[in-house]
Amino acid sequence: MHLAANQANFAKTINFNKKNNLIQMNANIGIPEKNIDQCTKILSIVLADEITLYTKTRKFHWNVSGNSFMELHQLFEKQYTALEKIIDEVAERINKLGRNTIGTMKEFGELTNLKETPGKYPAQKDMLTELLKDHETVIKELRKNIETCEEEIKDAGTTDFLTGIMKEHETFAWILRRYLS
Repeated sequence: MHLAANQANFAKTINFNKKNNLIQMNANIGIPEKNIDQCTKILSIVLADEITLYTKTRKFHWNVSGNSFMELHQLFEKQYTALEKIIDEVAERINKLGRNTIGTMKEFGELTNLKETPGKYPAQKDMLTELLKDHETVIKELRKNIETCEEEIKDAGTTDFLTGIMKEHETFAWILRRYLS
């Protein structure tokens, strides 16, 4: 009887996602499945924003020129390296919630709140201004997401996680603001 009960409980943790033909292990962590789904949607948008900002920062790192070339080249490298770590942590947070992480440029492009500028290579000051604007957009979106995760979803782990990311973006924005002042 004990084996049958364990098998029944295990079966409850398996979720077959017909849309994607995936089998997922549900996370039994005290958060209702609908809330985990909502949290995963939020985290997927955060991931898309981080990937977009990473790519823009990398583009500016490759294309910066002028009097402060080396200083900005190194600044952009430091920032995209930090963003790379955030990207991995967001993807892993989604997995910790028992969901699969998106991973295509199409998916990121459809979800991001940030705008790209293909074929444009701005001057140094415009690069800094654009990155500052993007970090501030990310910060505002994170503030909304933190509130949703805390008050509606009731996921303290993701709330804390997003707060940490927001603090990093506040530092990035502060540094960029200093360059522009």
